Amino acid sequence: MEHHEQPLGPTTAERLNRARADLRMGLPVLLSDHMLAVAVETLSPERLAAMAGMGPLTLALTARRAETLKARAYDGDLARIEVPPGADLRWLRALADPADDLLVPMKGPFVSRRGGSAELERTALALVKSAQLLPAALLVPLTGPAPDGLTCLPAPEALRLLAAETRFGPVAAARVPMRAAEQGRLHVFRPENGGEEHYAIEIGAPARDAPVLARLHSACFTGDVLGSLKCDCGAQLDAALTQMGTEGAGILLYLNQEGRGIGLANKMRAYSLQDQGFDTVEANHRLGFEDDERDFRIGAALLRKLGFSKVRLLTNNPAKVAMLQANGIDVTERVPLRVGMGRHNAHYLATKARKSGHIL
Repeated sequence: MEHHEQPLGPTTAERLNRARADLRMGLPVLLSDHMLAVAVETLSPERLAAMAGMGPLTLALTARRAETLKARAYDGDLARIEVPPGADLRWLRALADPADDLLVPMKGPFVSRRGGSAELERTALALVKSAQLLPAALLVPLTGPAPDGLTCLPAPEALRLLAAETRFGPVAAARVPMRAAEQGRLHVFRPENGGEEHYAIEIGAPARDAPVLARLHSACFTGDVLGSLKCDCGAQLDAALTQMGTEGAGILLYLNQEGRGIGLANKMRAYSLQDQGFDTVEANHRLGFEDDERDFRIGAALLRKLGFSKVRLLTNNPAKVAMLQANGIDVTERVPLRVGMGRHNAHYLATKARKSGHIL
């Protein structure tokens, strides 16, 4: 048999995962060999001083965050803000984190860069988002030799990989009797890009050649585990599994996309903003995120891996139906899931209906 030697060095996809870990620890990453980028959230005063000594600094913010700050986003999806000489970490953090926007509403004026490519800033923001940090990155051109040990990424390929559909492989599966159904089986899938694992909970023995009762459920630590009354997630999880148990068959995909894809820490930041009077969509925008940052292609990919092509989808969200349909899964019926409504989440659910199209 012919033997093909495998390269020992990391691929770009593998370096992407290193970059995420580096950014979460406050380390800069090197983009296309000539630009250093670091997440503002984890930046230290010492690294800020070192970067300021290298040349002019640029703060990259999403257009959503720039809108709140009244900064010009000439690049459409992002703003490249020139950092004034002597700006300290407190100033940068105030632009990245909306926690004190109401206390310090006037932070400008800002000078936004226009013209030229924003590819490196766009890559930096995509990386920071994928690390579930506040979407704000500080960049400086590299004029001398790169510091030892930094993760280096080619920006075009990194940006393409961050936007690409994730491929998955099965890791393990085992029988798990549950309150909702004794005939339960849990499948674990691991993405090839090294990201978080996702789970499929199979109830009974659903046929692969007929529409299966299915739900795409995004992880919600506060609702699923703590029984939070601020959302309807925990109630929906229980009701979906119970209905599958009653019917004798079903598939529930438990996707690790907490907080509509922004992560638990940012979700808590959004909750804090909601306590200041902003609704759930406004809170996401003030943080610099879109209404919904989830990737529903994951659900379609896992259904195909499990052999399903047709579903009766338990959801109140038409976007899930449209996304599955667009990715090759035939949604033969939308099955409503109206549970968990109460006084603590009435405003939240009304906002989802009004702004996100949920059918409640």
